[in-house]
Amino acid sequence: MRFFRSLLLLVSLTSFLIANDDRPPIDYDFLAKKEVQFFIDMMVQKHHFERSYMESILQNAKLDRDTLDRYMGRYKVGTTNGPWERYKAHVLDPVTLQKAKEFKNKYADTLARASKEFDVPAEYIVGFIGVESKFGEYTGDYRILDALATLAFHPNRMQGFFKNEFKHLFLMAREQGYDISELQGSFAGAMGCVQQVPSVYRTYGMDYNNDGVKNPWDLEDCIGIIARFMRQNGWRNGLPAAVKTNFAGKRYQGIRATHKYTYPVQKLNKNGIYPIGPFKESNAYLLLTRNDTHDDLWLGGRNFRILTRYNNAATYGMAIHLIAESVK
Repeated sequence: MRFFRSLLLLVSLTSFLIANDDRPPIDYDFLAKKEVQFFIDMMVQKHHFERSYMESILQNAKLDRDTLDRYMGRYKVGTTNGPWERYKAHVLDPVTLQKAKEFKNKYADTLARASKEFDVPAEYIVGFIGVESKFGEYTGDYRILDALATLAFHPNRMQGFFKNEFKHLFLMAREQGYDISELQGSFAGAMGCVQQVPSVYRTYGMDYNNDGVKNPWDLEDCIGIIARFMRQNGWRNGLPAAVKTNFAGKRYQGIRATHKYTYPVQKLNKNGIYPIGPFKESNAYLLLTRNDTHDDLWLGGRNFRILTRYNNAATYGMAIHLIAESVK
């Protein structure tokens, strides 16, 4: 689970939630940087790439100022993850929820197969793909080479993480026969309909439609990828992800709401917080969604934490949950 904890603050939410500053990448001499030369040496010696190939790719890389700006300094809300009202406007709107139903119907056979094979609910697979790419409609228009080269070799709060992803980008491209220069995705280097950074793709990518290709842009492959992710991270069928509570005020001001640790349900009850639906677990995350006019309060179970292992934000997990609820 260490890898997914290090995804904190890394967006896997698609670019349609985050405004692009619309500054195109510019020419930059990456090969002049010593750390780039050290990186090339490592890739040649450890992973047996041709030096000429590595140099030609990095010579072609550009500096993506928009991407770099998002990771400079301390994390700011809204720069790499959408606030709740933005989720509601873009992935919980009536049009998207209708698309969710249509997606579930169109891919019913594949969803049923994945649900049975991995013992996970089809509705949450739909939720993941809806939040990540609006069912394949938004998969990002940043060149991944530029985004990851920029973040790997310029100081930022997650530079070590991105340098590792840059390594995985080369390994992934060699394994799959991709042209690195042509790959497009999010400003964080995430690809396809479930927005995988290269290391996650190498861990969970699969050919679920049996066409001989592991394709992160193929919706049937993405169904398998998410089902596999949920299963391998401990999803337990029969337990709820989240249940709404009896809180009915305008603004919640009680004990801290967080998805990072749980409270005994008895303690929550003593604080006047009760689930309004079945909740069999003895401990729960306390989850808050802050709307413009009011707050909603939820209890989250162990399955909720599985949702946030893909993107460590309670709003992200709640958006998936609510899409899933809408298509049951």
